[in-house]
Amino acid sequence: MSLVTVVIPTWNGRRLLDPCLAGLGAQTWRDITIVIVDNGSTDGTASWVQERYPDVQVIANDRNLGFAAAVNQGIRASDSRYVVTLNNDTEPEPGWLAALVATAERDPTVGMCASKMLFADRPGVINSTGIYLDRTGIAWDRRGGELDDERGTEPVEVFGPCGGAALYRRTMLDEVGLFEEDFFAYLEDVDLAWRARLAGWRCLYVPAARVLHHHSATSVEGSSFKRYLLGRNKVWLIAKNYPFAPLWPYVPLLFLYDLAAVLYALAARHDTYALRGRLAGLASVGRMWRKRRRPNPALRSDLGYLNPLEPPWRVRRRYTHLTPVDRQ
Repeated sequence: MSLVTVVIPTWNGRRLLDPCLAGLGAQTWRDITIVIVDNGSTDGTASWVQERYPDVQVIANDRNLGFAAAVNQGIRASDSRYVVTLNNDTEPEPGWLAALVATAERDPTVGMCASKMLFADRPGVINSTGIYLDRTGIAWDRRGGELDDERGTEPVEVFGPCGGAALYRRTMLDEVGLFEEDFFAYLEDVDLAWRARLAGWRCLYVPAARVLHHHSATSVEGSSFKRYLLGRNKVWLIAKNYPFAPLWPYVPLLFLYDLAAVLYALAARHDTYALRGRLAGLASVGRMWRKRRRPNPALRSDLGYLNPLEPPWRVRRRYTHLTPVDRQ
């Protein structure tokens, strides 16, 4: 049994996998099992991996089950102490995995670790250093768009990791559950991190765990579907996790901010998919509400993991480093 299992979901991503797997092969941490979950690719991904990388375990699906379900398949097929999720469009630096594992091993209360993700086409610009979440339930990439000025070398606490390059402790997953498969893709990492925080688990961002990321290399051609999923999953995310009792004064603002986001998408980009997604989410919100977990009573009033509220015009700045299809 390896100490670490790296799970890579992929869909028609054969062109992306060589740099990703080469990066894993160059890791200084060697106690590792790699599992690729192929979501019904038509580009020959599964057979190509088996021929070129025979030591890599391949799970081949006959259709696209989505990011969440694919990752869960890889997790269930493993028994390692740590599970690492990695996008197929990433290139990890040699010390990436060792830095994540060393951080998790030092503190058993840390259930998640976040990587430093840098844009592959702009390696001096940060894609993500974990997830931020504010009191209206809006999530975004921590330090996204900032220059990589190498500030700080020690791990720091953040809300949660971006699932594109994240480490999860098995005991935490056993307690709070795996990724929400109904989400299909997008915001499932926020949902998992929120459930973990409500249960008392911590997350640390590890600056030394560096990964290059070809942002949205897989999903860019499905941009309307992506915007739809982001809208739908935002509703489900709130229904499943938002701590309404301690944050009741913010509930009207939650709806106002989300309405502003939809109106902005309609006015600025003539984008109806954000609205369609939210309507679909509302139509089935009861099912997600029934999945709510009771928070740890000792942590019920602890909201330190949430960012302060900002005015609406500053909210848009959180996404200016992304292309329009990647903004919520």
